[in-house]
Amino acid sequence: MQSNAPTVQATETSFRIIEALMEREGAGLTELAYHLELPKSTVYNHLKTLERNEYVVKRDDTYDIGLRFLHLGEYARNRRLLSRVGPPEIDTLAEQTDEMVNLLVEEHGRGVFIYREKGSDAVHMDTHAGKRVYLHTMAFGKAVMAYMPEERVDAIIDQHGLPKATQHTITDREELFAELEVIREQEHAFDREERLKGLHCVAAPIITDDTIVGGVSVSGPKSRMRGEWFTEELPRLIKSTANVIEINLTYGRDDITNVLL
Repeated sequence: MQSNAPTVQATETSFRIIEALMEREGAGLTELAYHLELPKSTVYNHLKTLERNEYVVKRDDTYDIGLRFLHLGEYARNRRLLSRVGPPEIDTLAEQTDEMVNLLVEEHGRGVFIYREKGSDAVHMDTHAGKRVYLHTMAFGKAVMAYMPEERVDAIIDQHGLPKATQHTITDREELFAELEVIREQEHAFDREERLKGLHCVAAPIITDDTIVGGVSVSGPKSRMRGEWFTEELPRLIKSTANVIEINLTYGRDDITNVLL
C-alpha cells in the first residue's frame, strides 16, 4: 500500500537511474539524462556516487548495474524460509509435469518470482528470479488475492491499477472480484493468456497459520495446457505440492531462526 509520507527526492532519483540502467541494459550519461529528462550534471553525480559504492560499474562510456545487487538479492531471498524449503518440491513438480514451475511471493502488491525450475519440455519465458509482475495478470496473483481481505485487494488495485497485458487480461474490478470468489471455492487459479499470449498457467497459494506465504504455479504453452490435464490433473499436483511446502514451513521454523516466512 502506498504511503502519503514524503520521500527524499535524491533517493528517488538514484532509484530512477538504477531502474533505467536495468531497462536499457546499460547506458551512457547523455542517453540516461535524455531518457530521464534530468540535467547531465545531476545524473553524473548520482552515477559517480553509485559507482563509488559499487552498485554501478562503468565500461568505457557505458554505465551498468553492478554485481553488488546480486549479493543483496540473494540476501533478500534467503531471508525467507520459503526460499529454503520450497525449491526441492518445485524441482519434483517440474519432473512430474515437464513444464516450467515457479515459486512466488507477493510484495508491495506485485508477484515476485523467487525460484524457478524447468521441466524437460519447458518453454523459455520472460521471467527470472526477482522479476515483479502485476498480480491481476497471473494465476499466482489471483490465487493469493482470493485469500486477501477485500480491502487489501482494493488497495492493490488503487495503487497499481488493472493495466492490460493482453486482450485476455482482466481489467474490470467487478469481474476480478467475481473470479476471486470462484478461485476461493476451487482453491486454485487459472491464467489463460492473461499475461503472455500463448501461455497458460495454473497456481495455488501457500498458506500457513492463515497467512499467505506465497504460491506455486506451472506455466506452459496453451497447446499443451488444455483439457483435463490443465483443469484437473495440474491443479491436483500443484495443490499437493503447495500442501507439502506448507507442512515443511510449519515444522521448518523450529530448525531455522531469524528468517521470514
